[in-house]
Amino acid sequence: MREHLSVMLNEVLEAVGGETNVRTVVDATLGLAGHSIEILKRHPEAFLYGFDQDAEAREIAAERLAPFAPRFEIIADNFRNIGLLKEIDGFSGADVILFDLGVSNLQISEPERGFSFQYDGPLDMRMDAGDEESCHPKAEEILRTAGIKELTEIFRDYGEERYAFQIAKGIVRHREHGGELHSTTELVELIRKILPAPVQRKMGGHPARKIFQALRIAVNDEINALSEALDGAAALLNPAGKIIIISYHSLEDRMVKHRFRKWKEEELGEPNPRKALLPAEDEVEANYKSRSAKLRIFEKYEEDEKVEDEF
Repeated sequence: MREHLSVMLNEVLEAVGGETNVRTVVDATLGLAGHSIEILKRHPEAFLYGFDQDAEAREIAAERLAPFAPRFEIIADNFRNIGLLKEIDGFSGADVILFDLGVSNLQISEPERGFSFQYDGPLDMRMDAGDEESCHPKAEEILRTAGIKELTEIFRDYGEERYAFQIAKGIVRHREHGGELHSTTELVELIRKILPAPVQRKMGGHPARKIFQALRIAVNDEINALSEALDGAAALLNPAGKIIIISYHSLEDRMVKHRFRKWKEEELGEPNPRKALLPAEDEVEANYKSRSAKLRIFEKYEEDEKVEDEF
């Protein structure tokens, strides 16, 4: 079994709370079930629904959750379809909905998935690569067919890459001269050729990092999926329920923050606490992935609170 460290686990468990009224939990990003296992341990009356579109992750999660059967159900779907829970017999809303966004350690550590610029593998990046019905294009296809304008927008909007245009132009020129990109190593080497050495030294990180992030987001339509998932989650949340979200880059966090603000304006509830929580220093030292994590919590008003506000 691969080593698995759940990001900001203590903060998530504290947010879930120790109340006895936590009956239904939705883990919208089940992964290897690290958060879910600890929640089920602490809430013996709770039932958990876990979403994941990655077949391998679902298999591992099922094994790890087996001791808690029959208190869980794993759903093979993208969290953008979280609303389908309404169609399940016995489902009457969620008390806790958890999102741990971003790519998982399982996906990054397998070169054949193509998520990491540190390993040689095919330019795939589909989170549902094991699904024969996957409708997502591979990263290779985007790099082979998109023009300079489209690639620039992907790299700039999803990767916040300062040199988006230069890299997009270099990729298209490479194609025009008969060059092809099939592997992660080929893409990394091309980016290094496109960007002058002084520019790479000033970037403060791997020159391909933001490009890989941008391609992954584009391949999996992550921003639109998150927007739909947030709308669906708000509609499922019970009074006094909580939505707990861990994000890893500013695009996700900005969307979450704006959506929480919108819900507060609509008097659905409010962020609690008002600002994002950050991982403790000792966690960052023990788990490098947590370095960029931000955790936000939205708490829905109780029904009697809404009545009081109306008077």
